[in-house]
Amino acid sequence: MALLQLEHLKKYYATQKAVDDISFSIDKGSIFGLLGPNGAGKTTLLRMITGIFYPDEGNIIFDGKTFDPLNDIIKIGYMPEERGLYKKMKIGDQALYLAQLKGLSKNEAMEKIKFWFKRLEMESWWTKKVEDLSKGMSQKLQFVITVLHEPKLIILDEPFSGLDPLNANLIKDEIYGLAQRGCTIIFSTHRMEQVEEICDHIVLVNLGRKVLDGTVQQIKQDFKENKFSVQLSGIPGIIASTAFDVIDTKANKLTVKIKDGFKSNDVLQHFIQAGVNIEAFSEILPSLNDIFINLVEDTNAKTRSFQKVE
Repeated sequence: MALLQLEHLKKYYATQKAVDDISFSIDKGSIFGLLGPNGAGKTTLLRMITGIFYPDEGNIIFDGKTFDPLNDIIKIGYMPEERGLYKKMKIGDQALYLAQLKGLSKNEAMEKIKFWFKRLEMESWWTKKVEDLSKGMSQKLQFVITVLHEPKLIILDEPFSGLDPLNANLIKDEIYGLAQRGCTIIFSTHRMEQVEEICDHIVLVNLGRKVLDGTVQQIKQDFKENKFSVQLSGIPGIIASTAFDVIDTKANKLTVKIKDGFKSNDVLQHFIQAGVNIEAFSEILPSLNDIFINLVEDTNAKTRSFQKVE
């Protein structure tokens, strides 16, 4: 069941179409990737989802009802890429203040803050000021402030920015845990390897429009090119085959592309008949980064071509 549905959203600035007829839905308890290059319309989408902007056209359905920013915003936690903290304020006081703005009583807020500070190894920070924190420490604090009121929808824009690998893994584990407890998470980033690892489903936007929508695994399957990696005990004298082309060779490892009308078994049969031991054989799926770059370049090229015709 969907927690959030966007239906034909449009948002224009003068002559610019920041968001141009975008629709998609996000299931409850999922980790959803919202991707796109700079200027694609991601920030405008997030600001409409959080009620900062109102769409010029279209509807937002939140938890089965028309989105009501004034009442529903308390059910949303938003961690923007830009720092939204008071630099001169002590960390403990700031967390307490912001938690109460989200509807928690002082006692509830204190209990949850202590829980999260202990969980993320921040207990000794209580009297520090934000201006005294490193970028990574500020990022951990923003994450805690975003999630401690247990919102139904959590929006994380570049949540690993400034974090060392140890703390990035710590936050990543918490993201998984929140999803398992029923929170729905929108994850926006430029780091495609993080998307592949974390997200269940992604949408790619470019030039204000949706250009890709699906699960990570299905998208990788849809864009595969029939390429396989073959690790052999030795390279045979004759590699040429009617079933495939060899596109790369490194030591005893080949990268082959199977021709139309043939299957992976035909590759295996070729080397078996050549009397070579096959030590490893696997399909090569494209990375999300490659898919992302190709789609963005393609849509940009088509847009430029259309503008020249006009």
